[in-house]
Order: sequence, then structure tokens, then C-alpha cells
Amino acid sequence: MGAKGIPMVDKKVGVNRVEATNLDNMHHWRFLIPFACLLLMAGTTHAQRKFETSKTMGFTAGTGYYLGEMNPYGHFKGRLQPGFGGFLRFNMTRRFGIRASLNRTVLLYHDADSNDPWIVNRNLHFRNAITEGAVVAEFNYTRYQIGNTKDRFTGYLFTGLSLYSHMPEAQIGDLWYELQPLGTEGQGTSAGGQRYATTGFAVPFGFGFKLNLGHFSALNLEWGMRRTWTDHLDDVSGYYASIAVLEEEAGPLSEDLSEARIEKEGGLQDPVGQMRGYNGLDDRFAVMNLSFTFRIDKSPTTCWDR
Repeated sequence: MGAKGIPMVDKKVGVNRVEATNLDNMHHWRFLIPFACLLLMAGTTHAQRKFETSKTMGFTAGTGYYLGEMNPYGHFKGRLQPGFGGFLRFNMTRRFGIRASLNRTVLLYHDADSNDPWIVNRNLHFRNAITEGAVVAEFNYTRYQIGNTKDRFTGYLFTGLSLYSHMPEAQIGDLWYELQPLGTEGQGTSAGGQRYATTGFAVPFGFGFKLNLGHFSALNLEWGMRRTWTDHLDDVSGYYASIAVLEEEAGPLSEDLSEARIEKEGGLQDPVGQMRGYNGLDDRFAVMNLSFTFRIDKSPTTCWDR
């Protein structure tokens, strides 16, 4: 007690209490600061990811070729026909995207165009209009964003999975006839097995280039091969069936489109059992196209896309 009866306050105790309170506050902030940093980093990452993502649509025009019995080794050879298609692309980052596409590719080949005398003598031909739907992953060589003046150009690789339908045809006069129902190698008759499928899966893979034209559009140039598991894109696969069996069980049209050799091997009129194709070698086809691409989602707010 003080001299006048007033209680004395211990100054040292008061200071200690203040210091303890400050330490408690600092202790709380020690946990709040990392949490605030995490929230800031998450917000920055989300904003960056939103900035890099985009959706685009494209229309393609081009051509295609195939590797098979009528063209075993020659890339970019054949009577090239026009093709077309379209796609949607979701760019997840500047280096990676997913694309869904639908394409129409027409193949047209004649044995007469070959440099191989045996193939020329076989004297067959076919046309095949292939419709293909595919989903592929794209990997850009460098950072690229459609409309960005700083990332205007890149090369890219792609691979994925596709589902295609096809129907080889051959011509007599001015008319084209579907070959699969005719069983030109004896399919569906006593001379052969079942008819081959006209749908199948393929693995597309290839490369291309992307070039920005403006804030919302770009050009793409692409080449891609399709690895299939069929040997019947050209309707030529194994061995000749008996002409007599084809005429009796499949009809004269099947006989006419099965065998058209210029010179008969060994002088035999019926080539049954002789080689017609390369059994076990699956056909492949390639697509080359140029596409016009444009952005379909709202662009991020940046100085280059206003």
C-alpha cells in the first residue's frame, strides 16, 4: 500500500504482461502468414492457368495417300484427291492441348502407275473414301498461344486414337462398285473366310506447325500417318480365289473385279492360289492438310488481345 492507502502497481509485472500479449499475437501471425501466402500462390496459379487456357475451332482442307499393295513404299504418291474436315481444340497450357477432329480422306490408286512390273501386270485399282473421327494430344515445341504476338509460331507433335469407316470401290465403265460385298478374294464364299470389316481403330501420329495471323486466328499445317490394323483399304490382301467359285457363288461382277491381269502367270486362266497381295502387311494412310483456326472462347484481358 502507498503512503495514502493507494495500492501500488508492480511496473515490472505490467511490462511482462504486455510482452506476453505481444508474443501471443506474433505466435498467431506466424501461422496466418504462411496460410496467406498459400492463398496468394493458389490465386496466382489459377489466374495463370486461366490466362493460358483457350478453346479453338478449325476447318481443314488437304489430301491423303496410303501405303499398301498398290503403293508399298512411296510417300506422297498416288492420284491425290481433295479432302476436308474440322476440329475443336482445348489448349490446357501453352505447351499442351487436346483436339477432337472429323476428317474425310479419299484414296485413289491404280496398279498401272507403279514402277514394279509385277504390280503393273496385276492391273487392279481402287478408290476409298475414309471418314475418320479422332482424339489426339498435341505437344508444342515452344510456348504458343493463339493471338499472342510474343508466341506467334511453333512446331508440334501429336498422337492419339481414331475410329474410321471405309469402303473400297472399283470402276467398270462409268460406274463404281463397292468391293467388300463382292468378296473378290473369296470372302463370304466356300473359297474364303468372312468378309472384312469396314470400320476400325487407328493410331494417328505426326507433326505440324502453327502460325498466328491475328488476335483470334491462326494457320496450321500438318502431316499425320494412321497406323491401322486392316489389310483391306485397297481390297487386296492375300491370294486369288477360284474364278469358278466366284462366278457361281458371288456373281460375274465379283469375278471381273477380282482378276484383271494383263498376262496370265504360267498360262493358267484360273489364278486360284496365286499371290494377289502381301498377306500380313497392314495398310496405312496419311493425311496432309492446311487449316484455318480461330478462337471461340473469351480471350483473357491482356494488351495483345484487346
